[in-house]
Amino acid sequence: MSIGLVTAGYIVASVLFILALGGLSDQEKAKRAVWFGIIGMAIAVIVTMFGPGVQSLWLLVPMMIIGAVIGLVVAQRVEMVGMPQLVAALHSFVGLAAVLIGINSILYAPEGLTHAEEIIHEVEVFLGVFIGAITFTGSIIAYGKLAGKLDGKALILPGRHVMNAAGLILSVILMLMFLNGAGIWTLLLMMLIAFAIGGHLVMAIGGADMPVVVSMLNSYSGWAAAATGFMLGNDLLIVVGALVGSSGAILSYIMCVAMNRKFLAVILGGFGAPTGPAMEIEGEQIAIDADGVAAALEEADSIVIVPGYGMAVAQAQHPISELVKRLRAKGKTVRFGIHPVAGRLPGHMNVLLAEAKVPYDIVMEMDEINDDLPETDVVIVVGSNDIVNPAAQDDPNSPIAGMPVLEVWKAKQVFVSKRGQGTGYSGIENPLFFKENTRMFYGDAKTSIDNLLKLID
Repeated sequence: MSIGLVTAGYIVASVLFILALGGLSDQEKAKRAVWFGIIGMAIAVIVTMFGPGVQSLWLLVPMMIIGAVIGLVVAQRVEMVGMPQLVAALHSFVGLAAVLIGINSILYAPEGLTHAEEIIHEVEVFLGVFIGAITFTGSIIAYGKLAGKLDGKALILPGRHVMNAAGLILSVILMLMFLNGAGIWTLLLMMLIAFAIGGHLVMAIGGADMPVVVSMLNSYSGWAAAATGFMLGNDLLIVVGALVGSSGAILSYIMCVAMNRKFLAVILGGFGAPTGPAMEIEGEQIAIDADGVAAALEEADSIVIVPGYGMAVAQAQHPISELVKRLRAKGKTVRFGIHPVAGRLPGHMNVLLAEAKVPYDIVMEMDEINDDLPETDVVIVVGSNDIVNPAAQDDPNSPIAGMPVLEVWKAKQVFVSKRGQGTGYSGIENPLFFKENTRMFYGDAKTSIDNLLKLID
């Protein structure tokens, strides 16, 4: 395949990737946008494989088939609740690829480069390996936390910021030595330091900030891909990496704004953390059964449902969709309130509700529905904790102080579907559960909603 055809294919693929990103901003266009991305990637792979200078197709084709089969099996087996950790795991692959390609670029350096071109190439390699190594170990730790294999609490080591800074300074020194011909050992030592920095950075981030971490690692993987593109002289990799890196960075910023958190405070862990004791909570958690919830729903005219990660864990989105259908058939106004960081992946709740065929027009963002909550008869909270926690407004010493939340406690009645009296993934106690207008609807969310459906015709 000629270089002209390869370039044309890359342009078409780039346009399709841009259309894919643009389409994902609208739920109704998201499915078509995903297909744009799939077609764009297929074009990119094909024109790269059959482009000039590519050898060993006898090895590439079987590897692609094996990878495609593994990807297909994983995609079919993973449940929606497992998507956050799957995304984190995939980010680690991008980081590892950048590391391996960087080392390979030094072992088999291109010939005929001028001194200036050689220096530029070595800088590209060094930065690519550094970003890739941080992405690799950071993503592995994120996967472990999201999958529950590692403790979700932040690991706060004494002098952690000094250690990170020392690792960064040492990496810069090693880069200068590498550029002055000290040898590949400087690159490999930097790689080990970057592995440690990536793991330590994410270990120091608590569960409440994990949605931002996933988005941040997405950005890192994009920049690692862009660096790899420079190493290989591949324009498409540069474009795609820049798209992923910039969009991930923008999303991370948007989520930090939604949580009233500074970006550095999240990625470095510990900056801006509360120093005083948390506010004492008065009252007790009062339980209610399905009959009580059903009776309240029968009398209510306006209902808001606030889903959280607990809904995903219980896979309760389909019973909730059926509940909404029955309540709307009775002429009741039913809407959903979605917080920007609900769940452990941006947009997680929207995807689950779309999967359950919930109409798009009744799924509202936090800012759209907060003003209506004081006039709402019933709010049903399904598996949420931090995003409905009044401590964000009332307790300056809370870890989530200042974070915008869904003000569900202002509704006339609040029912919280929850497994038990635990504090949830982030470990933060919620005063909402102790308020006079709140009743705890204990049990697995799916089982609880199924029991409720039996009482609502």
